[in-house]
Amino acid sequence: MEFEYLEHTADAKFKAYGDSLEKAFVNAGKATFGLLLDCDKVKPVIEKKIEVKGKKIESLLYDYLEELLFLLDVDGFLLSKIEDLTIVEDDGFVLTCTAHGDYFKNYEISGNVKSVTYNEMEVKKTDEGYILTVVLDL
Repeated sequence: MEFEYLEHTADAKFKAYGDSLEKAFVNAGKATFGLLLDCDKVKPVIEKKIEVKGKKIESLLYDYLEELLFLLDVDGFLLSKIEDLTIVEDDGFVLTCTAHGDYFKNYEISGNVKSVTYNEMEVKKTDEGYILTVVLDL
């Protein structure tokens, strides 16, 4: 399972899974855009390079998802897939990846994701890999 949506009173909450931290971050990006449309239906015709830094792993997750939402708000970018995501620990954490997608005008989207929150955010390592819990403000 890549991710699942959970009950939340006013916002959207999900858990993203991965056998590695990087895979869990990829799935968190897909879960964020999955609230708007099926990412598998978005054509990967545009490429965006992303680099974000965070002192803690939770702030890295926050900044990564906020960067994806920034691309949506400013460029109208809808996510199709994330490739080559790497996380390096160096006086904090540095994430780099390539996001592929298309302009929103070519698709029908439902809803709106305003922002990421730190509310209930968790990055948990398990025997099977990683579980990321995120709440998004709708």
